Amino acid sequence: MNHTRDQRAPICHVVAMPYPGRGHINPMMNLCKLLTSQKPDILITFVVTEEWLGFIGSEATPDNIRLATIPNVIPSELVRAADMDGFIDAIMTKMEAPFERLMDRLEPPPSLIVADTFLPWAVRVGNRRSIPAASFWSMPASLFSVFQHFDLFAENGHYPVDSLERGNERVDYIPGVSSTRLADLPHFMNRISPSIFHHIHEDFSWVPKAQFLLFPSIYELESQVIDVLRSEFSLPIYTIGPLIPYVKSNDHPSAGIDYLRWLDSQPCSSVLYISMGSFLSFSGAQMDEIAVGLRMSGVRFIWVARGETDRLKDACGDMGLVVPWCEQLKVLCHSSVGGFLTHCGWNSVREGVFAGVPFLTFPLLMDQGMVSNMIVEDWKVGWRVRKAEDKMDHLVTREEIAGLAQKFMDLEDDEGREMRRRAKELKQICHGAIDEGGSSQTNISAFLTDISRSYA
Repeated sequence: MNHTRDQRAPICHVVAMPYPGRGHINPMMNLCKLLTSQKPDILITFVVTEEWLGFIGSEATPDNIRLATIPNVIPSELVRAADMDGFIDAIMTKMEAPFERLMDRLEPPPSLIVADTFLPWAVRVGNRRSIPAASFWSMPASLFSVFQHFDLFAENGHYPVDSLERGNERVDYIPGVSSTRLADLPHFMNRISPSIFHHIHEDFSWVPKAQFLLFPSIYELESQVIDVLRSEFSLPIYTIGPLIPYVKSNDHPSAGIDYLRWLDSQPCSSVLYISMGSFLSFSGAQMDEIAVGLRMSGVRFIWVARGETDRLKDACGDMGLVVPWCEQLKVLCHSSVGGFLTHCGWNSVREGVFAGVPFLTFPLLMDQGMVSNMIVEDWKVGWRVRKAEDKMDHLVTREEIAGLAQKFMDLEDDEGREMRRRAKELKQICHGAIDEGGSSQTNISAFLTDISRSYA
């Protein structure tokens, strides 16, 4: 790729450093694509490990986003779940030196670093080199406030705590965050290791040393917590969501794609879309209960299940499709899709809000319980699969799944009708935010103006 440019004109060269995980890399790449679409003369170097280049190197990117690598100095993505302490320790201690060596080689000289908040050393590198840094928090702003005010848990007798035994106690003292069950807070809080606790504390201690703080959220969806954070930090805070791969209205994607052709033949709002994420998933026993429950319900569905398609096809029956992958946003925006059964990954939920669909929430870990709480209690656009009194390891039975799926997809159900009305309202808020003059579009323009000053 030819990056020779007129050296008399300063180039805005952004170095993007995502946390090495799919749920972090995707929104960072969407941010980079958004910046290049709004400022075509920008150059972005997107930094990943050599292993991650193998995963994403074939994905299409604009000409002015180039991929660069650092060596595989951290445990492989394929085994990291087995030792999260070791993985996080390596991220915090092993990546800074090769990143700094890469910065020495980059041309033209970088004018901005955008780094995941969980990589505080990137802000440190920027400060040493007098390069502005933007801290990018890829999860809900509400979870940022939880970590920012973590000391309040100890003050209120909730850290350390057995959230399995006391899960239904409410936490109502985190600034900007609505009342939340203890069980819906990050699952590891009751057993967080001293090592990870130290690293999280270090992550947040570096945020005020960045020049910008970015959220892939939409201001109107998390206004209370954003207002709190803006009052606590002196640096600019920009909400630039939904940061998803927008579907263009003139796309006609169905030709040649089997699952889209199948959706074209289904009645309006009749199909339940199911996706349980790309990292840690449900037990085999729980997947089987979901599959048999779907068959019992008679509900139409399309289920994305990596690596388990054959087994689940046999269990699910013939009312739906089980596919290894799909273009999720196109499916969610399809007129025949009427609901989304999700593990509550933040990226997926923002796509569902953009599409205007209601949710069945089935959170597993990390921020997913909080996202479920936002969907069900704050926005009122979804129902929980697990009952409030059930523990996180409770097996939801096929009978429960079948009954819930039938009620959820019944377009005549009064409760469901109100939920769908609210989902359409959220869709309008989301689309309004990215229109000219909307909150996200205004924030993106302000951020681009700020970074233009830094290299002019």
